[in-house]
Amino acid sequence: MTVQAATTEKTSVFTPILFAGCIILMTGFAIRASFGVFQIPIAEEFGWLRYEFSLAIAIQNLAWGIGQPIFGALAEKFGDMKAIILGAIIYALGLVLSAYSTTPLGHQLYEIFVGFGIAGTGFGVILAVVGRSASAENRSLALGIATAAGSAGQVIGPPIANALLQYMNWSNVFLVFAVAIIAVLVVLPMLRTEKMATKVELEESLGEVLVKALRDPSYAMIFLGFFSCGFQLAFITAHFPAYVTEVCLGIPTDSILRDIGIDSTSALGAFSLAVIGVANIVGAIAAGALGKKYSKKYLLVTIYVLRTIVGALFIIFPMTPWSVMIFSVAMGALWLATVPLTSGLVAYIYGLKYMGTLYGLVFLSHQLGSFMGVYLGGVFYDAYGTYDLVWWIGVGVGAFSAIIHLPVKERPLTMSAAAAE
Repeated sequence: MTVQAATTEKTSVFTPILFAGCIILMTGFAIRASFGVFQIPIAEEFGWLRYEFSLAIAIQNLAWGIGQPIFGALAEKFGDMKAIILGAIIYALGLVLSAYSTTPLGHQLYEIFVGFGIAGTGFGVILAVVGRSASAENRSLALGIATAAGSAGQVIGPPIANALLQYMNWSNVFLVFAVAIIAVLVVLPMLRTEKMATKVELEESLGEVLVKALRDPSYAMIFLGFFSCGFQLAFITAHFPAYVTEVCLGIPTDSILRDIGIDSTSALGAFSLAVIGVANIVGAIAAGALGKKYSKKYLLVTIYVLRTIVGALFIIFPMTPWSVMIFSVAMGALWLATVPLTSGLVAYIYGLKYMGTLYGLVFLSHQLGSFMGVYLGGVFYDAYGTYDLVWWIGVGVGAFSAIIHLPVKERPLTMSAAAAE
């Protein structure tokens, strides 16, 4: 992987690098997004409390967050392909070990491997590859398309997991997924990249860029603002299928839903995640396209405000199959729309050379939120028999993220420094 100075030459947004990145993201996220489908089967087989499986997924998300800047730095030091190969191997190892785990503690420990594997094959590394290889004109849209590929994985992951569970035990499904994440490495030769960076960026070390970013209040605000995104998404991914299964009523009498194969609340729960993923494909690409023309920070503020409204309305009104569908479409359109805008904002302010590491650190906040969302969901459910409290917490942190992005200075850090002198 070579590094070259950025040029003004226009290039196509659809490149082999983008295609390969999309395939890796789609596969990794299809597996990750399906974990909520396994919550009830695993709990019923071993008699676990809800929080015990929730803690395993929470640990997975935390490990993903911790691993993200590590894999970002590894990719920048040793090459993107080596980092992705390592991530896929660790991912598969975690899935295999989890498949043979029969205790909550074992499952929780093995999810550390899964989390680090997701870090090596997920947004932090892949978006950095896509971002550095794209022209400035196409970067925001390319990041949106790559993010949408992760959403496509969410579309196919839960239904595939649910279908496989009809024919095999959950542990065998985990083994199938382990094979899938290794098989995706066949596209790696397409990821040969050239880093696009300015002359100033080429002369700076990682330590220098990190110090500048950590001293910049805008970086801290972006970091804090990404917390709610992780909190909301991970809580819904892990708990929404079970939430819908237990609370929603009315499917047996709804002929329209039955006609498309949704004949139970468990099927509706899995299907809702797929609907979120479909809507997010549109939302992520739209966010990337809008990020080319409009302020990324104000787009982020808008997304978090809309998320807050959608979440509040859903919990206020009684849950029905059609309210689940409406919520899934609305939240899905806003789901990962934050990712191309946040990663693009980091690249725009702090440069491309160390985008993987800098975005990885911001993503740690996202995963801290993910840990809290998944874990608190299980704790509050076991304590109160309902998810309502943690749902309202998610609404509150969403409003906080909308506010905290307002003071962000959306201009390259070198320009901000020059203006301050």
